Amino acid sequence: MDRLCIRSSLRTISVLVVHLLIHFCGGQSRLVSSPQPVVAKVGDDVILPCHLEPAVDVATKTLEWTRPDLDPRYVYVQRSSQDYEDWKNPSYKGRTSLFTDELKRGNISLKLSNVKLADEGKYRCYIPDRNEESFIDLVVASGAFSSPGISLTGLDECISGVLLQCESEGWYPDPEVLWLDGEGNVLSAGPTETVRGPDDFYTVSSRVTVDKRHGKRFTCRVQQNKINQTRETHIHVPDDFFKVQSRCSATTVGLAVSLAVSIMLSLLLLLLLCKKNMSKRNQMDEVESEDQKETKQTGRIRGAASRCCCSLLPFVSKRRFRKEKLSRVEAQSQVRSLKEDLEATKQELEGNQTTTNELQEEQKKRQEELTTLKNQLIKSEENLKQKNKQLQEEKQERGKTVGEVERLKKQLQDEKQSGKEREDKLKKELEEKKKEKPTSTLSLNLQNHS
Repeated sequence: MDRLCIRSSLRTISVLVVHLLIHFCGGQSRLVSSPQPVVAKVGDDVILPCHLEPAVDVATKTLEWTRPDLDPRYVYVQRSSQDYEDWKNPSYKGRTSLFTDELKRGNISLKLSNVKLADEGKYRCYIPDRNEESFIDLVVASGAFSSPGISLTGLDECISGVLLQCESEGWYPDPEVLWLDGEGNVLSAGPTETVRGPDDFYTVSSRVTVDKRHGKRFTCRVQQNKINQTRETHIHVPDDFFKVQSRCSATTVGLAVSLAVSIMLSLLLLLLLCKKNMSKRNQMDEVESEDQKETKQTGRIRGAASRCCCSLLPFVSKRRFRKEKLSRVEAQSQVRSLKEDLEATKQELEGNQTTTNELQEEQKKRQEELTTLKNQLIKSEENLKQKNKQLQEEKQERGKTVGEVERLKKQLQDEKQSGKEREDKLKKELEEKKKEKPTSTLSLNLQNHS
């Protein structure tokens, strides 16, 4: 019986303990921050969110904001409602603070003033008393990046078309550069050149070669997806630049065709010469074989009858002379035919050389036209730069004028305010004098009555 009572009491206590644990664990607050990186521009103020959920008063707690990659790592430290400025990293002194009115509601978000590029990194929000922490990433972006500028840097002679260059500066982090045609299709361009300046901002440039197939309108787009920033510029390329390229390509085709024809004629001539030499060798081999046969027959005749040798030798020599004469005549005819073939080939080569010279002269003219167009482009770019400079100067003058107007406006407001204060003062003095007059009049009447 006692054992049953003890078991039942233990079950009751365990159930109560479980309920208490569930209650306290379920109601425990936790630190919550932004799951996405916080983006801030250089020179701006930014708030790194961090709060307890559900809200708990942390006004008197020890609160820490740190960056693990720094030494000292402290960005902000508060103990017993007091800011420990000396503990901070030197680069954060005087630039970090908390919202003291929000601490009672569990909000320990950090305000970072005058953001710098070096502020980028991972931050830790920490409450030592509760052993609660949360991390948040800060991404610093440049707010002074310029719109990309496109320029015609030259004409790609006899290959593809017009060479365009795009450049933009003042970026952070480093962006990517895309070239688009008139229909929004991405063009294949060379690698992007990225240069980091002494101010840690990036300057990017990219080149692309376009031809008439891609259209006349082209876009250079510079984008940084991490900070969701995009800048783009458009350019229109006239037809004249592409026409020059088509002429150049026609000249190249003509040169290539003439060269191919010359090579084919040379090969044909070599084949004819080889063929004739082979036929000549065959004829000589036949003559030599016949001579060998005759020599054998002559030896036999000498062995059979030595007396007939003297009468047969003149006959054999005469026959051999006739054959040699025939072979010489045939060789002379072959030489004549080869000379005629060589003369015809020479005339054809001279004709091809004339065509080549004409094509070279035409190419020289096209080169002069290209040089003229390049000079025109350079002059146009110089004029554009001068106009941009004038526009910048006018913009600065307008800014100065606007600042002067604002200053005069503020001065007028101050004078108006001071005039109003003087007017109020004069009114008060008049009212006081009005109040004093009846009193003085009454005293005079009393004196006269007495």
